[in-house]
Amino acid sequence: MIGRADIGSHAAPSKGSTSRLFLVLLGLLGVLVFVGLGIWQLERRIWKLDLIARVDQRIHAPVVDAPGSQSWSGFSAPEYEYRHVRLTGRFQAGANTLVQAVTELGGGYWVLTPMRSDSGFTVLVNRGFVPQERKAEFERENGGFTAPSTVDGLLRISEPGGGFLRSNDPAANRWYSRDVDAIARARGLTDVAPYFIDAEASGADSWPRGGLTVVNFRNSHLVYALTWFALAVMLAIALGGPILAGRRQQGAAR
Repeated sequence: MIGRADIGSHAAPSKGSTSRLFLVLLGLLGVLVFVGLGIWQLERRIWKLDLIARVDQRIHAPVVDAPGSQSWSGFSAPEYEYRHVRLTGRFQAGANTLVQAVTELGGGYWVLTPMRSDSGFTVLVNRGFVPQERKAEFERENGGFTAPSTVDGLLRISEPGGGFLRSNDPAANRWYSRDVDAIARARGLTDVAPYFIDAEASGADSWPRGGLTVVNFRNSHLVYALTWFALAVMLAIALGGPILAGRRQQGAAR
């Protein structure tokens, strides 16, 4: 009886051993996850550095004509955004859209005005920033088309939906992002390009104040990667410590 009882106790693993094995496997899975996240952040860093280099090159490249309708079908941000472009045409005064903004000059609005190009299509042009106290002045600009003019600036991609926790409300004429499609529908515009243009600086004494585009891409991926790798190392040490201690105890018992 005693012999059979001893054999049974050795054959069946204890609940404590099963729990420790489960925790070890869970810990190993955590190490793999942390390492994977670290590698992913390194890949993101490579992508971000390439993006920064491409944008910097585009901003300082010679000006080119704004893309016409023949380019819109394959239009994409990676290929076109932040290109230094030029558009010649006539502004459609009286069709301004004021989008809430915060710049180095404080709180106020971007003034987006449609420009009918000489090629027959329309582009929303962000003429620049105006402070809160000048809002009414640009809301009631007279209608009609202005004299021909040329705008140089940076090509920007539409910002659909709205701002952080605030959705655009076309019916109430409240805009928190430069949503090209929504603005075009609200203003009854046709043949509208799927982008807008941030106009270059227009002078320190005039409004709207152009040239305030912020081109700054946060690149903290290396810090994030090192954080994930550090967590993987700490978890591996936490797992390895009890295992080594158990082996030492077993060796001493022998």
